[in-house]
Amino acid sequence: MAKSSSSKQWLQEHFDDQWVKKARDAGYRSRASFKLLEIHQKDKLLKPGMTVVDLGCAPGGWAQIASRMVKPGGTVVASDILEMEPVEGVHFIQGDFTEEVCFNQILAVLEGKPVDLVISDMAPNLSGMNDIDQPKAMYLVDLAVDFAGATLREGGVLLMKVFQGEGFNELLQRLRQEYGSVATRKPEASRARSREVYLLAKGKKS
Repeated sequence: MAKSSSSKQWLQEHFDDQWVKKARDAGYRSRASFKLLEIHQKDKLLKPGMTVVDLGCAPGGWAQIASRMVKPGGTVVASDILEMEPVEGVHFIQGDFTEEVCFNQILAVLEGKPVDLVISDMAPNLSGMNDIDQPKAMYLVDLAVDFAGATLREGGVLLMKVFQGEGFNELLQRLRQEYGSVATRKPEASRARSREVYLLAKGKKS
């Protein structure tokens, strides 16, 4: 089957992308690793001994960074409906974290440890049609917020990818009610034309 001009353009852009090349050279699984690294450098998110949950983790770019940063003594639990090649120091659970079986598996691995940080780089499969894509993206965001609300310790932190558009302002209002501060981050490794930003919610309220 012949590739469309848009898919050819995406592939060309992908392979010409400096961040893709940097990720390959550094041994990272995706260019997204640099997004987390940049946010970490600015906000000092990850520290030794922390307990971190990575939602929608495949192919493992964020889990790689988190597992290195929380050593020694830290715990990283990662979950995705897709398979993921093992990452050293990461407990991977395949499944839908919103379903009871998977959620309980995550809790079992945590062994009662309070969660310091929930990270999510989840995104739906995009069609290019905003009326379809935006509700799907916001649905995933809402799931991440609900999960963080159920598992984060008081004072904990949530970092997640969000696409600007319908529902974004309502999301900000909700996070400002549930957290002490909310900031927007647009890492350099994030494509400029993309509507994606990262919301950093710190200081979960009791």
